[in-house]
Amino acid sequence: MIPVSKPYIGEEEKKAVMEVMESGMLVQGPRVAKLEAKFAAMCGVKHAIATSSGTTALHLALIANGVGQGDEVITVSFSFMATVSSILMTGAKPVFVDVEAETFNLNPALIEAAVTPRTKAILLVHLYGYPCDMGAIQAIADQHGLKVIEDACQAVGATYTGKVTGSFGTGTFSLYATKNVMTGEGGMITTNDDALAKHCRLLRAHGMERRYYHDMLGYNYRLSDLHAAIGIVQMDRLAGFTEKRTANAAYLSAKIESVITPQVKEGYGHVWHQYTIRVNGGSDRDAAVKQLNDNGIGTGVFYPVPCHQQGYVREMFGAVSLPVTEQLAKKVISLPVHPMLTQADLEKIVYEVNRL
Repeated sequence: MIPVSKPYIGEEEKKAVMEVMESGMLVQGPRVAKLEAKFAAMCGVKHAIATSSGTTALHLALIANGVGQGDEVITVSFSFMATVSSILMTGAKPVFVDVEAETFNLNPALIEAAVTPRTKAILLVHLYGYPCDMGAIQAIADQHGLKVIEDACQAVGATYTGKVTGSFGTGTFSLYATKNVMTGEGGMITTNDDALAKHCRLLRAHGMERRYYHDMLGYNYRLSDLHAAIGIVQMDRLAGFTEKRTANAAYLSAKIESVITPQVKEGYGHVWHQYTIRVNGGSDRDAAVKQLNDNGIGTGVFYPVPCHQQGYVREMFGAVSLPVTEQLAKKVISLPVHPMLTQADLEKIVYEVNRL
């Protein structure tokens, strides 16, 4: 089986973890600070704040941007549930806007109609590693005085017109084991706002700037130095990994003919966290997944049930119609594109997909 994702753990990562173990400084120490500095430099921002997961990064970013009880946050349903659950955990309401079929991302043309006096922020998702149309989204946010929060959990290093994701508004990233940069489990918030960065740092550590002196209500959302040590090594691999993912995606797109392959617009820098195809017309996606898996091709379906159709969300907000999202959820299949693929792997993937 060619796996749909495969975390890379080399000797450098193992050595880095052992050095932390031997140092005795396991939590929120110098490795976390070094990882934050590397991440901020990569995004071209002043601040990066490490957290315990991508979900906690989202939650803190929302709180630090003043999102709370009674507010509304415009977002998408075609995403991992953390996007929506983070909004709900603040007491705010997610207001769902449909996505574009070609990009899988928030459709800017539909945002304006969703804005109300209660709207506080737009929480967009750079899905699969493909950046949103930040020019159009930022213009709408500026017009209405809305905060922009980027769920870039799958898009580390992606670019829009040369500018890196996580540098447009408040960026949030996941460092989960399968991500393009991973620490096993972890997250990151990025910002140019000094006050917001300080707020996030206080929130992640029980509201403490000085030990045992609590300036505000906070919680424990810290990242350990063990995780950060892995991430530091992974950051040094990012450029090479992205280059390999991009080459793999180009090969697949050039050779696959039986399904709809992803397209990249000019000015958009895709980092290919996932290579996501769509089965044609009346084709049975689940049957295609079974055929590929039976023939040794690992697949993923991200995501079979959109957030607005999850049971508890329906109970809270009732039925919501998002026709493009609902259609994509029935048609998408993600194929292996990770850097560890061999040429033989790529050829086998193409062969089996073209047999669908």
